[in-house]
Amino acid sequence: MRVAIAGCGPCGLATALLLHRQGQQVTLFERFEEPKPVGSGLMIQPTGLAVLRKLGLAERIASEGARVDRLFGRAGDRVVLDVAYRNLSKDGQFGVGIHRSSLFGALYDAVRAAGIAVRSGRAVTGSRIEDAHRRLAFSDGMVSEPFDLVVDALGTRTPLSERCGRELPYGALWATLESRGFDEPELQQRYRRSNKMAGILPIGRGGGRVQRIAFFWSLRCDEFDRWRSTPLTSWKEEVEALWPACEPLLAQISTHDQLTFARYSHRTLSEPLEPAQIHLGDAWHSASPQLGQGANMALLDAWALACSLERAGSLPDALQLAIGLRRRHVRIYQWLTDIFTPVYQSDSVLLPFLRDWMVGPVSKMWPATRIQATMVSGLVGDPLRSLGLE
Repeated sequence: MRVAIAGCGPCGLATALLLHRQGQQVTLFERFEEPKPVGSGLMIQPTGLAVLRKLGLAERIASEGARVDRLFGRAGDRVVLDVAYRNLSKDGQFGVGIHRSSLFGALYDAVRAAGIAVRSGRAVTGSRIEDAHRRLAFSDGMVSEPFDLVVDALGTRTPLSERCGRELPYGALWATLESRGFDEPELQQRYRRSNKMAGILPIGRGGGRVQRIAFFWSLRCDEFDRWRSTPLTSWKEEVEALWPACEPLLAQISTHDQLTFARYSHRTLSEPLEPAQIHLGDAWHSASPQLGQGANMALLDAWALACSLERAGSLPDALQLAIGLRRRHVRIYQWLTDIFTPVYQSDSVLLPFLRDWMVGPVSKMWPATRIQATMVSGLVGDPLRSLGLE
């Protein structure tokens, strides 16, 4: 088949690699003149690692990133988050903290090595169906040749589907910094109620020699402009009041431009299929990064499509099967993220009180320890079994 993949993020690149290996004629379209990653750190969970192993990239990802064995959070003196991968039913599981550029680099290098066509500088604005084929439309008024299948991997604000869902009130500031003593294999967070949160994710060396961390700070989207116009010293004092140990990290930040502000939305397309077109990753389902599933869900979507094209006898049947293999897992995590995000990012007074004084203590006991580890690792609903990834 002739397959057009719109978007050179992790979802689009992984899909391109998997379909190319099946013998499909794949073309990637990217709006940037030179494809590049956007953002800072992310978590690769056991689910995402399972797909990366199939792609032959897991060792590179593990070597460039940092192993994460635990998620740990405090609100004042109270431990309100303590999730360890060792509590999973299967031994040897862990997460990997990594910079987006390292994940992008591994996938993009593999795409180039495979000789997959990449057309850059092509900003997609829509698509249209013609005689069971689909063409992409671009911002310069041009249209592509016809394709048997268009894969939409353009993310949350894709122009290839209708607008749906809602923008979340809280985003986050992200910065990539030298670790400066934060070398434990854990994602750490500190909270004041649910409207103040600082976090540190180890992300490894990448291609360099220095251990790095991704630092993030929760911020209301409508307060971003005010933050930009306020001297950094005021913000640093606020962070240090919450987490004094961050002082050597904050010392590395001298301008506002060293921090990238990420906005999030919660959306799920009710029907991610159209004739000769499928929406995958954030183009189908997006949520806050609170449970760290975004890139992992996208990798599973890509694998599901590849599996379905091998199993089904026709393209429409393959697309239906791909969505069927993923729909239950997607629904579970969209629901879980919708529930848990306000507990850690909202203006609520009641929710953080319940978290700190009731849920926190209970979560330290079995079986809550295993349930939390299963949820954070992306393994709720056993998504690997149906995809042949166990």
